[in-house]
Amino acid sequence: MQNFVFENPTKIIFGKGQIPKIGKETARFGRKALLVYGMSSILKNGIYDQVTDSLKKAGVEFVDFPGVKSNPVLSHVNKGIELARKENVDVILAVGGGSVIDAAKSISAGVKANHDVWDFFTFSKPITGALPVLTVVTISASASEMNAGAVVTKEDGCQKYCIVSPLIQPKVSILDPTVLFSLSPEYSAFSAVDVITHMLEGYFNNTAPASPLQDRLVEALMRTVMESTDIIMKEPDNYDARANMMWSAILGFNGLTTSGMGQVQMPAHMIEHSLSAIYNIAHGAGLSIVLPAWMSYTLDTKTERLAKFAREIFQVKGRGSKQVAEKGIACLKLWFESIGSPVSLKAAKIPESDIDTIAKNAFALSQVWFYEGYSKEVITKILMNAR
Repeated sequence: MQNFVFENPTKIIFGKGQIPKIGKETARFGRKALLVYGMSSILKNGIYDQVTDSLKKAGVEFVDFPGVKSNPVLSHVNKGIELARKENVDVILAVGGGSVIDAAKSISAGVKANHDVWDFFTFSKPITGALPVLTVVTISASASEMNAGAVVTKEDGCQKYCIVSPLIQPKVSILDPTVLFSLSPEYSAFSAVDVITHMLEGYFNNTAPASPLQDRLVEALMRTVMESTDIIMKEPDNYDARANMMWSAILGFNGLTTSGMGQVQMPAHMIEHSLSAIYNIAHGAGLSIVLPAWMSYTLDTKTERLAKFAREIFQVKGRGSKQVAEKGIACLKLWFESIGSPVSLKAAKIPESDIDTIAKNAFALSQVWFYEGYSKEVITKILMNAR
């Protein structure tokens, strides 16, 4: 285990009936909030009313900023920055899933900047200030409610890039598993894929010579996510399954599972960002296409690691590590398919003829992220495995 610093300052308020606490929590950080949310779902399911009633009771003014897309875009973030400045808000409240929270985080940093917020995403300028962010979570997948990252797509050029800073990490996040009851089977599946991929990126791509504790954390969380998702597909209002999924999503990507793992890379996310930026497909759907393809590409270089994964997660038997690893990849693809998530470009209606365009886009991000070994040619080979 390598040296590390673990600090996670987000306060989590978890369980049934906790949303009405958001007013008092928000009041601790400001008196006027920018209320960031998506299209219309929170207006229909009553969450908007719960949140706004709580804000009013706590004496917190709020300005609505709806319309965040499932893959948040820079132009909308810029509108949020402009509105936040105009209304002189002092806190950002995100009510939604990862996309809404990422937009809110980006706005919180942009309000304090005297330059284009996109400079943060290209790492040409550091984040030096941000408004406090709080969240009420309606979709559990990205763990953005308890981490320091955010992802936004710049429409011009289809660039889906990220920012990372402790200054944008949420101060408080409220998680009520009952709000997930109405989540569609499709997005329940995509959420599970996202959580699993977050964990497996670190599991496969780290610089620690040995990591038994972290490995077991990932393996236990992944089994829990899979078991919970299988239940959710049959019983969408199963509270324990939704609660286990909601908590696992956070634990899988808040710095806990990668502490002591050294440098960690996320090549599957790097490539998937191009799919969701160009085609606007759900992030989880893109990951279920890319992750097994990447695993197949690394079969010869990560044989033992892939075999360990196969044995621990799918109980694959056999003496030959490569054969075991191949079976593990096949099992993962079958599970993704069983919950309704695509495992090929064809299944997502992305033509093979577009692979060169996707690879060019992903290679540009690999340079921003300083990922050595991921040339356009290598990315093309990975995508060819996803046909």
